[in-house]
Amino acid sequence: MTTIVNHPVTGSAAWHGEKISSTGGWIVHLEPAHLEEIASAVDATKKRALELLDIKAEDFPLPRLAALITDLQSELEMGRGFALIRALPVERCGKEEITAAFWGLGNHIGTPEPQDRAGNLLHHVRDTGLDLAQNDNLRLYQTNQTIPYHNDGSDVFMLLCIQPAKRGGRSLLISAVTVFNEILRRRADLAEVLQQPFYFDARGQQADGLPRYQAVPIFNIFEGRLHVIYKRDYIDLAQRFDEVPPLSERQIEALDLLDEICNESDFALEFDMQAGDILLANNYQLLHSRTVFEDYEDPDHRRHMLRLWLTLPNGRALPPVFEHTREFCHSYARRTRSGGFQPPSV
Repeated sequence: MTTIVNHPVTGSAAWHGEKISSTGGWIVHLEPAHLEEIASAVDATKKRALELLDIKAEDFPLPRLAALITDLQSELEMGRGFALIRALPVERCGKEEITAAFWGLGNHIGTPEPQDRAGNLLHHVRDTGLDLAQNDNLRLYQTNQTIPYHNDGSDVFMLLCIQPAKRGGRSLLISAVTVFNEILRRRADLAEVLQQPFYFDARGQQADGLPRYQAVPIFNIFEGRLHVIYKRDYIDLAQRFDEVPPLSERQIEALDLLDEICNESDFALEFDMQAGDILLANNYQLLHSRTVFEDYEDPDHRRHMLRLWLTLPNGRALPPVFEHTREFCHSYARRTRSGGFQPPSV
């Protein structure tokens, strides 16, 4: 059973965008020696003719980057929860080399997990030109629309910018811990509502035998740590299912307050991703957003990102309520199989 918490959650994960934006400590600059090492690892996989998804960390040696990667893993799990790596020289590389570099580095940071029902481990984030409301399986990242604050799947998402948009597409990060604390300060009664189940449209990504929605609290406190799962659009879309109960007035009020706080300027960190930038963020303690964007007419210059969902080797124990969520089921299962966390018997 989820524990209801009515006191602030403290720690380095409770940051304010206005304060952290000026520090620059969240930006990691790759040194020439690091880039040479990544390029050499890519060349080694090409000489061995390895298929991309067959490349493991041991096939992609990065000894000079080992200390930096360890620091990143610690920061993602125990620190502020995010970092921006700047920058891979994507303008000087072919698409295959860029993808191999991204995949190889990602395998050192964590274990790639499926991002959809088909089991795809690597996603290309591009505008498909389709409409979310007219396609039950379409997901927001496949459009050019504004993506409201939400989180992705597994412990961490890793996003590489190959080509930014012509205009727009700014990235925003916000601490879910800070948002929770602010909700608690303003309306403790609504903080309690948000720790009770909400229904989310699973967008056709659920495993066989599971319903087309999932019911889970937005804020979950487990073993003293806060975890968030939030997609307002998918909560609203779930209302189309006959078996999903209507949102109550208090639930709507709680969601509106959450959105209001997320959109207040001093809480979020806002920035533009440049070609070659890699963003990593912990999905349990951060939410992220993207502004609407306008693309180039030339298909070769349109906004293009690569994305991985990773389970960290140093990841936390997860709330049992995450076991059957499409976002976190794989990290939950991997943690359970490895003996790092055993859920209670039911």
